[in-house]
Amino acid sequence: GGKAARALEPGRVVRLVGWPDQYRGRPQLEGIQRMELLGREETRAHPLRLPPKDPERLEGVLVRTQRELTVTANSDLARYGSLELAAGGRAFRERNFVSGEGPANPARRGRRIVLDDGRYSRGPEPVPYLSDAGTRRVGSRVEKGLTGIFSRAFDRPRIHPTQSPEFRRANPRPGPLPEPTEDAVRVAALNTDSYFLTLGERGADSEPELRRQRVKLLAAAKQLSADVLVLLELENRDGVAQDFRRRLVRSTGHPWRLVRPRGSPSGVIRIVMVYRSDRIRQVSNAVRDSRGVHERPPLVASFRSRQGGEPFAVAGAHFKSKSDCPDGADADANCWNRRRVRQARALAGFLREYRREQGIASMLIAGDLNAYGAEEPIRVLHGAGWRDLIASRLPWRGRYTYVYSGESGYLDHLLARPELASRVDGVQTHAINADEPPFLQYDRGGPGGGHFTEGPFRSSDHDPVAVDIAPR
Repeated sequence: GGKAARALEPGRVVRLVGWPDQYRGRPQLEGIQRMELLGREETRAHPLRLPPKDPERLEGVLVRTQRELTVTANSDLARYGSLELAAGGRAFRERNFVSGEGPANPARRGRRIVLDDGRYSRGPEPVPYLSDAGTRRVGSRVEKGLTGIFSRAFDRPRIHPTQSPEFRRANPRPGPLPEPTEDAVRVAALNTDSYFLTLGERGADSEPELRRQRVKLLAAAKQLSADVLVLLELENRDGVAQDFRRRLVRSTGHPWRLVRPRGSPSGVIRIVMVYRSDRIRQVSNAVRDSRGVHERPPLVASFRSRQGGEPFAVAGAHFKSKSDCPDGADADANCWNRRRVRQARALAGFLREYRREQGIASMLIAGDLNAYGAEEPIRVLHGAGWRDLIASRLPWRGRYTYVYSGESGYLDHLLARPELASRVDGVQTHAINADEPPFLQYDRGGPGGGHFTEGPFRSSDHDPVAVDIAPR
């Protein structure tokens, strides 16, 4: 009755009489006939280890984690108030590393649990678990001793905390990349996540959204301190590239020039390249590989530092994505792999011919190849003599630019011919996007748009990548 229900509190022992049932796979009682108060008992949490040995017996049990856990996914934070946690650090894509590198079991699906918020409704307000900076990044850590009720819902084990989780300050937001040295040249690739001036297409739906998108992208570009900037996913109209270049000039105060190949490429989006004319100069005509194998024709141009030294070529590339899979498969099926393999072979051949015609040995491929570090398209380029700068220069824990389904990896690549690899001063990924909750994007901004900020964070879904090239 009402009196007994009002007496419910932690530590009370009760007997419920009703009919057993299930709701969305979770046990429950319905048609409660009687509730009896049987006294008090000290509440003790059952130790929880991942993966749990007997999850059915833990259903509805108070548990306490035995080790620190890492946020490995945050895509449902604003939608359902949940984070995905992993034991042993963030989960990585299995195909991100060649054999013998990376964690022993990259995906660790059995060692993951959802930190939920005590309810299953959509759009919690306020958004739970945010830091003082208004984010909760992948790579954040929850101290051991997280206490709550264990449950299994929507095919995932969950813990609904009875005490506020203690987050340890790990993987904080990075500051701007340090400037390259005076005589080095920095090449960076920035995915704009569909910068379209045509509203209501792939990018912004309204002028206010477009303004928000611009301010975040320009903040991101400014943080890179690049001399050559490869821009991906711009609307395939000539005026869009020029618009972004003009705004980049005003935002940074630097003289940016647009690389202008002949003709307009096919497709919905294009690859664009801009460079700082006060730091470097273009030394050859730019060309695109316009063969039909490419949805977004690769763009290549050659440059030389105004400080002198040998010229180098930069090829911007964007291979077929893992989305819109045939036969209803999802990206986990690695769909369109054969297409990307053909694109890798075509690009290698195209750049071999470019090198022969231009006589330039130092060459770099920069862009989103939509293939993880150990997948076949990258192996094809390895076999053609291209060296993976991210794999060779960064520790495995830092080899990610993208998070999908709670697993991190790098789809964005810097691949160099040996002549350029020997000139590399440094390689960096700039973790401003992939670790951030998607609701911070320009077109979401959280419930009511109240979480939008003008900084670079979540300006795209991919992290930028950068390489510094020393003169020779």
